[in-house]
Amino acid sequence: MKALIIEDETAAARNLQAILRDVAPGMEVVATLESVEESVEWLRTHAQPDLLFMDIHLADGDSFRIFRAVEITAPVIFTTAYDQYALEAFKVNSIDYLLKPLNAADVVRALEKLRRLSSSERSDYGSRVHSMAARQREEVFLVHVRDRIIPLGRDRIAYCYTSNERVTACDYDGTVYPLDKTLEALQALLPEEDFFRANRQFIVARRAVKEIVVWFGSRLSLHLTVETPERIVISKARVPEFKAWMRSVHPAE
Repeated sequence: MKALIIEDETAAARNLQAILRDVAPGMEVVATLESVEESVEWLRTHAQPDLLFMDIHLADGDSFRIFRAVEITAPVIFTTAYDQYALEAFKVNSIDYLLKPLNAADVVRALEKLRRLSSSERSDYGSRVHSMAARQREEVFLVHVRDRIIPLGRDRIAYCYTSNERVTACDYDGTVYPLDKTLEALQALLPEEDFFRANRQFIVARRAVKEIVVWFGSRLSLHLTVETPERIVISKARVPEFKAWMRSVHPAE
């Protein structure tokens, strides 16, 4: 049996490999990957393994993004630190997961569960994983402001911004809301067809882009329909990706 490990914590990846050597000596770990981008590229260019161990939170975003970029046919066992939102989703969908720090007994239990699945049950298991991953996009964010909770629909978000470890979202009226998620987490939750990670500071909504200006060094500067705390600059390397994203709905530049 061949397994793929998707895990951005080196110590956690080594621990899982050591456990597998003890409890499943016949299992071959074909690769250990650290990011969404790296995982998507690997899965597009290699035959799929018999099993995937996948951490939920990776360096460049939520691992559920992998399912939206490539079709995964192999069974998946998720690994995670305590994450109540994700764990409830796993329980409801009967998807297997392992809590960190991993231990041998839990790994053996998960492997035994998968071994007992028939071909049709494996197919059903895979369908449940994909369905669950597709639903991990929040339609509404609950914003805590003093003693109030304000629902902020993602269709109202013009941009998200981070500065000094503080993340905010701005709606189309120019109102700014504090968010309790990192920009990386938001990137995973917001649909890629509607939102673009412009740079380290900004995620912008497509319909908020008012004007695109050619900036110094072949970069682009974005002007939105609302004011922003600083200029939004697209690096030269990401200009083709941004233009392709804009063209996907608007054929003409």
